[in-house]
Amino acid sequence: MTDNQTSFTLINPQNGNLAFKISSFTGNHLFDHIQRLNYFSMILINQGSAKLKADFSEHEVRKNYLLAFSPYQPFMISAAKELEGIIVNFHPDFFCIIKHHKEVACNGVLFNNIYQPPFTVMPPEESTRLQSIVEQMKVEMKNAELAQYELLISYLKIFLISASRIKVSQSKENKTVTTDIKEPFVLQNLKDAIEEHYRTKHSANEYAQLLNITPKALAKVVKNYFNKTLTDLISERIIIEAKRELYLTSKSVKEIAYQLGFNDEHYFSRFFKNNADVSPQLYRETVGFARG
Repeated sequence: MTDNQTSFTLINPQNGNLAFKISSFTGNHLFDHIQRLNYFSMILINQGSAKLKADFSEHEVRKNYLLAFSPYQPFMISAAKELEGIIVNFHPDFFCIIKHHKEVACNGVLFNNIYQPPFTVMPPEESTRLQSIVEQMKVEMKNAELAQYELLISYLKIFLISASRIKVSQSKENKTVTTDIKEPFVLQNLKDAIEEHYRTKHSANEYAQLLNITPKALAKVVKNYFNKTLTDLISERIIIEAKRELYLTSKSVKEIAYQLGFNDEHYFSRFFKNNADVSPQLYRETVGFARG
């Protein structure tokens, strides 16, 4: 650190909530219990190692790992050793990754990626580059000048694009070194099927029938590759779309439920709360909706 200040925060003047924040941390005391934040959170580990619990799985994370979480995505970091790093938080009202998808292309890559763990292993030089971008953000936040928000968003876009490029390139490399052809082919067909049918087909058996494979065999493939159940994948995909509708539209919860294949609004609300740990209405109130 170049000075003693370790946290820089911008507050939304309209509602008093966090808009954008950068902070440094030592140890895991900030994350040693389940986190459910109503904003996007990225954690760049500069030193040490720890266990990450997220998305029904547990992972080992260490230096140069970039963790990325969407609003209300639960996670916890434990068993940390000499952990140090940087946190970048931003609310969807400050920068909406869905509305700006064509510009940054991080939705479905860094965030809301149900098929890969919520982290990217950054090459050391890229990790240094991201830290440099954060330092530029800090300078801007210390000395508020004309068009401060616009400049910070520009830095944030560079950060997101850089990290997304690394994750995409690593995914392509992993595919080329895969020796088992059959299972990835089945999984690609499964991904396509989920994208096409998640609004109308909610059970694992329906997807097994679509792919002409036994439910038991499909369940084994999914568990081996994603460390999740097929039901988890389907539920996560439905929740991502529900969150998008709650944030981007003024549709009623009943309309969104029906659109996602739920005839009972109350059942949908219970499903949403069980998976997002917050009600649809509270999600809309805290993350926002139909923001221009």
